[in-house]
Amino acid sequence: MWNKFNGSYLWLALVFVLLSGCSPREADGVLVLSDAPSYGATLSQDASLALISTESGGVELWQLSPKTLKHRWQHGQTSNESIALALSDNAVFAASLSRDSVALWRIDDGSQVGLWSLPSAGQALALSDGGGLLVGLADGTVMSLVAGQSKLIRFLGHSEKVNSVALSADGKLALSGGNDYQAILWQANTGQPLQTLHFDARVLAVALSSNGELGFAADAKADARIFASQTGHIISELQIKQRSMTFSAARFVNNNAALLTGSPFREVLRWQTKDGKVTGRWQVSLSNRPQIKGAVVYSVAETGLPQTPVASISSSGRVEYWSTR
Repeated sequence: MWNKFNGSYLWLALVFVLLSGCSPREADGVLVLSDAPSYGATLSQDASLALISTESGGVELWQLSPKTLKHRWQHGQTSNESIALALSDNAVFAASLSRDSVALWRIDDGSQVGLWSLPSAGQALALSDGGGLLVGLADGTVMSLVAGQSKLIRFLGHSEKVNSVALSADGKLALSGGNDYQAILWQANTGQPLQTLHFDARVLAVALSSNGELGFAADAKADARIFASQTGHIISELQIKQRSMTFSAARFVNNNAALLTGSPFREVLRWQTKDGKVTGRWQVSLSNRPQIKGAVVYSVAETGLPQTPVASISSSGRVEYWSTR
């Protein structure tokens, strides 16, 4: 995941910071999980767990308070090959994705539920409370593993590479976005399309609320929409002031009243669902390694803590906590 966002993205991130001319506020709390750059990471729904992938450490599951390494898994024959990670909202399952396979693990005892080969390069991963998997592939297909079944089902919905996927917590609804300028809402167990949103650029990020009532889709420019899953009605468009904004993470929080997003350019933002207005803005810290000039926000979450209600984890290997003051 790290090399997906480096290069030109990091150069653009530096330009963005210079143009913004503002000094970012430091995080109210920082927890370092790795000093090495990470390939991917995600937080649990309540920010109590973090799953992180590094070259040397493999796939590590951390309890954050107190900081405790719960499990270390290896995805790959000789070295860690995972590029995307997922945790179920109920904190029962964890999943890791490499270019050629997807693995599912149980959090309680660390046992592997299964490892499945993929027919095309893996790009994106989502996980339901029952262990259902959704995998977006480079050939434009989406692979779905329905909870309780042992084989992956192949769905044909996109004509080009799938960049992002999401599942409702119950595993019934699936959302995918791709290079074909579409975001498609599916029935995960049948593949029946329910809603299709059309964009003017590649769709790079999608998200579903835990209860499946709300969806989010954003393209490579500045078109980012929150919509009602049942009807496809656009509830709001994020009020983006710049010419383009891309997202590397998104999660509905506060009973769907707000959306947290992360970007490849270190930004964490909080938006009101009802009108798309920004109500909070933070910037994650850089790695201590001087050769690394940027940081990708991999995941965002709500902590439930009154002093630091927002948490993020980034490619710098750090979990950071933010106040809303």
